[in-house]
Amino acid sequence: MSAQHDEVLEANAAFYDAFARGDFAAMERLWAREHPVACIHPGWPPLFGREAVLESWAALLGGGGGPVRPVDPQPALLGAVAFVLCQEDLDGARLVATNLFVREGARWCLCHHQAAPAPFPERPVPPGGYVN
Repeated sequence: MSAQHDEVLEANAAFYDAFARGDFAAMERLWAREHPVACIHPGWPPLFGREAVLESWAALLGGGGGPVRPVDPQPALLGAVAFVLCQEDLDGARLVATNLFVREGARWCLCHHQAAPAPFPERPVPPGGYVN
């Protein structure tokens, strides 16, 4: 894995750390300022624009965060854009998530987050593969 893959995984981990700690200031710093942003929380309509997205996080984190952690994050680089697919463990409940990052200067910044419930296969996904 390259240094850029590691940087993207670090940005992804910082997102989940801010989420778990309920740290809105840290969450705000993670989101892109120079590029469009969007977010789809489970059960919410799509949110477009930095202001709307950050308002949603302020509401969600107002209670102090909670037990959320990424499981099996898989990064992919597309030049100055990267995405991470992972599962979210919410105190035993599982969601599937996509986090999209864009390069702004020397940092990878979040420009899209989407999480939703999804059934998980009984068998593990093979390395480098997928399950239909």
